[in-house]
Amino acid sequence: MDVLKWNDVDEIKVKKFPYKGKMYDVKGISVRWLSKCGEDDSGQPEYGLRHFTAAPGGEIPVHNHFYHQTMYILTGQFECWRFDPETDQVVEKWTCGPGESIYVPSMEPHGMKNLSDTEPATFLCCICNVYEDDVM
Repeated sequence: MDVLKWNDVDEIKVKKFPYKGKMYDVKGISVRWLSKCGEDDSGQPEYGLRHFTAAPGGEIPVHNHFYHQTMYILTGQFECWRFDPETDQVVEKWTCGPGESIYVPSMEPHGMKNLSDTEPATFLCCICNVYEDDVM
């Protein structure tokens, strides 16, 4: 068992994120890995809990990934987007705040932005790879 405080963990600035073979700029986002376990084929954790901070106006552009994720908003307001995987156009958007969670299935294109121009916003993000063989 490990016990730690979120702000005792190194803060890592996220600068770019890949999507369809291209690197996109990330604006004002940092992450702290609170836990991680295992390793997938690309060297990434199979499971992890992360604490994200979005600076005022911070934005994570369109992207997707193999793992499933659930985000739980702690502070602030985010506009969250789901993109059409063929056209990369926004097909749904939500405004999400404290106490709300967002589930993103594997490979679904998505992104989000801190709606405040003056205050940071935070969320927890749990990731996990789930394979077809893992179905209960």
